[in-house]
Amino acid sequence: MTSRARRAFFTVVVFLTVCGVAGSLLQRKVGAQSSADESQLRDSLKSFTNVYSLVEQNYAEPIQGDKADGAIYDGAIPGMLRVLDPHSNFYDPKAYAKMREDQHGRYYGVGMVIQQQNNKVYVITPYENTPSFRAGIRPGDIIASVDGKTTDGMSSDLVAKALKGPKGTHVQVTMVREGQSKPLAFDLVRDEIPHPSVDLKYEIRPGIGYIHLTQFQETTAREVIEAVDSFGDLKGLVFDLRNNPGGLLSQAVEVCDHLLSKGQNIVSQRGRAYPDQVYTATHGNDGHSFPIVVLVNRNSASAAEIVSGALQDHDRALIVGETTFGKGLVQTVYNLSENTGLALTTYHYYTPSGRLIQRNYTGVSLYDYYYNHAGASPTDATNREVKFTDAGRTVYGGGGITPDEKVESPKSNHFQDELIFKSVFFHFAAHYLANRTVDKNFQIDEPVMGEFRQFLTSQSIPWTEADLNGVSDWLKTSIKEKIVTSQFGQLQGLRTLADWDPMVQKALTFLPEAQALQDNVHKVLAQKAMARETGAKPVGVQP
Repeated sequence: MTSRARRAFFTVVVFLTVCGVAGSLLQRKVGAQSSADESQLRDSLKSFTNVYSLVEQNYAEPIQGDKADGAIYDGAIPGMLRVLDPHSNFYDPKAYAKMREDQHGRYYGVGMVIQQQNNKVYVITPYENTPSFRAGIRPGDIIASVDGKTTDGMSSDLVAKALKGPKGTHVQVTMVREGQSKPLAFDLVRDEIPHPSVDLKYEIRPGIGYIHLTQFQETTAREVIEAVDSFGDLKGLVFDLRNNPGGLLSQAVEVCDHLLSKGQNIVSQRGRAYPDQVYTATHGNDGHSFPIVVLVNRNSASAAEIVSGALQDHDRALIVGETTFGKGLVQTVYNLSENTGLALTTYHYYTPSGRLIQRNYTGVSLYDYYYNHAGASPTDATNREVKFTDAGRTVYGGGGITPDEKVESPKSNHFQDELIFKSVFFHFAAHYLANRTVDKNFQIDEPVMGEFRQFLTSQSIPWTEADLNGVSDWLKTSIKEKIVTSQFGQLQGLRTLADWDPMVQKALTFLPEAQALQDNVHKVLAQKAMARETGAKPVGVQP
């Protein structure tokens, strides 16, 4: 068999494997399929293979390489899955490897984020305590060559692939840095690069902890538990789940287990192919209780909604921010042939009160579903399922987690969008630090702003004093964040943003309300316990 024929054969095998997995799961628990249905399925598969064969043999151009893969990976399989729901997905070998890497939270390489801009590959940031960080590589450095091979014409993906490799191996990297007359050479030794899901944790106020969680991966629960324990005797916690897309269900359950009381329900799964399952807190918080404010926005999804929904239903936390994404479909990932994977929806998940968080997607385009929440999310409680928290507060299902206190994300104007789109702060930081250093007391004063004005002009970016004054606090914070990140590392930059962030600052003001919520649920649960003993109904408590 020729390599071309073998490649085409494998793409068809992958397609049929996906059909088989999806078909067997959809048929399970519904009895034997009729002979007519089986015949129809066979005819459909035969029709597909006939069409693929005709295209492969007679198309005007050869169907090989990426085109052969694309016909299956980007066409037939995604098209089939999109008919089912917006979240069932197929991973080609490259995407499947990236997904597994993200779930593990580690890889082997030199530890830096890179990005292609203006046909050059820039270092966006080196992760702290990694080979690139320890070697002194900075944000804004341009990767000129890797192991003597120029990066001209290379994409950031190809450069990243060249930088990765087995632990302990060397890679020679040449950087061009503004302010340096000659390229800088670095001999980096590849190492295991942890990619923590908790990217920022610190005491934001005396006795008040702040944790920002980026996703749910294999190390998440351990990271969150260690972060909470590191604060000592907590008086309150702001748990930031904004822009968290979710991840592993097991880690969401374990995080909740550490914050809830033993025996409390966390989430339930209901589907056709497998038995229903209810997850409960098996360890509990051992009575270690403190007020929690969970910060969410429209991009908090899936496992992030499991956590926020469970904490809200048990009145364990006050949810602050925007209504979340509304993803209540659970995908099981199946490893297929040729290092590909199928993420197939097998369950719906429900919060402890019985809320289905999944947003409606019937008749909604894929673009609107992901990017136009206002057109797909319910704007009021009409026709939404009504449930109650442990303390009897009303909550609604069917459209994400509705916050207890609504706080909108700051809206940007055209001037701000232009600065972000052109990575102005990133490039200004490299320019500013080309011939100087700063200390940890660095502040954005008028001389710094003067240089920033000159930089905008040199980059042909139109501006007025009204533009600058209208977003002065945001502007100064954005400049400082990039400069301190370059000088001291990513953690210092993230802390700079959190110290300023209007939503974080607003969340802090709700900690007394979170404490009152917690005190009230303890009182209500005590009333319910007493009522069970006496047979009386607690006053003001929902059934």
